[in-house]
Amino acid sequence: MAAIGAPPLTVISHGLDDGYLSEDQVQAVVASGLTQLALDGLRVLVLIPDGTRTMPMPLLFGILEHELGPRVRSLDFLVALGTHSPMSDAQLSGLIGRSVTDGSCGKHRVFNHHWDSPSAFAKLGEISADEIESLTGGLLRQAVPVNLNRLILDYDHILICGPVFPHEVAGFSGGAKYFFPGIGGAELINLTHWLGALLTSYEIIGTPETRVRAVIHRAAEFVPAPHSLIAPVVTHDGIAGIYCGPTIETWAAAAALSSRRHIVWLDRPVDRVLSVLPAMYDDLWTGAKGMYKTEPLITDGGEVVVYAPHIREVSYVHGRLIDEIGYHCRDYFLAQWDRFRDYPGGILAHSTHLRGKGVYDARTGVETPRIRVTLATGIPEERCHRLNLGYRDPATVDAVKWAKEGWFVVPHAGETLYRVRRS
Repeated sequence: MAAIGAPPLTVISHGLDDGYLSEDQVQAVVASGLTQLALDGLRVLVLIPDGTRTMPMPLLFGILEHELGPRVRSLDFLVALGTHSPMSDAQLSGLIGRSVTDGSCGKHRVFNHHWDSPSAFAKLGEISADEIESLTGGLLRQAVPVNLNRLILDYDHILICGPVFPHEVAGFSGGAKYFFPGIGGAELINLTHWLGALLTSYEIIGTPETRVRAVIHRAAEFVPAPHSLIAPVVTHDGIAGIYCGPTIETWAAAAALSSRRHIVWLDRPVDRVLSVLPAMYDDLWTGAKGMYKTEPLITDGGEVVVYAPHIREVSYVHGRLIDEIGYHCRDYFLAQWDRFRDYPGGILAHSTHLRGKGVYDARTGVETPRIRVTLATGIPEERCHRLNLGYRDPATVDAVKWAKEGWFVVPHAGETLYRVRRS
């Protein structure tokens, strides 16, 4: 969204199908992208990811401070937590590479998104039931309020600064997704996540244009302040691309590079996957990406072992509800909708995404998942079985040995998507 009377923004970018950009190249692109924004004397709020995304945030924080600090009236940051746990000052300091004390970093404020506080939100409008039905292809029909963190009302421009990866709910992450669910209200979070579950992660992940993304972009039209995007495409080895400009168009350009850098195509499926999670995922709610990103690779009847000895909790925020419903395929919930309709759509969606595709016979009560999902984590065996998941003692996992025995080992799971070419 450009200011009234300002020239239209263009996407300024540098992306590589092979190799990585230098810090100087990233600096040059971001500086050029920011130059086209009429921000002088304005209050700018930057939406940033939490610690569950690979992101060169210290580098970009420094660039933003250098380029915008002399120009703007204020430059503050809001962590788009969605429904993740809030970050401590120590965690925020590690995230941005600067000391944060009591939510302040020098003259900049760094806010957590208080998604669990109703007073944190402002209602911007409502998407009608008719429009939701149209946007979702008839899968859902309900009016949904568009609620967003009210902090945005205190700023003249919103700058989204977050990476783009394949994503189990929206197809690809990033862009306007930093509004919804990043700093959005529960109603839209639950609707979009349940919509993603109805479509299934198996089908939607790694697809740019999805019905979920269409709902997110429609909701973003209610944001009153002009907004723009800085979208890096990163791997664990470096920055493959950097994109700056209008939110929707810039996200689309970054997603195109992400589809080339973050999707690994194999000629045939595999029976067994060992998905090794990094420490940035501290519970199964976030670490489930190790299953999402490998599910399309696994043959029917195969197995994924999610290996993360450091994970000891299902969800620090939503664990109680997940313990109540367990992990099940989509059809399990749809066949018993009267029993589950009052649970938040985001909780049901997480359950189905981790359990994967499957079928449920309502007559016999038998659920048949497409693949087996086994946890080799710090979550006890009894709890795994109660949740309808397999268990393996993490001490028995030997990635080197398993690779020699024919397992497909993903050493830093959660962001690279694995798919099989269709003949």
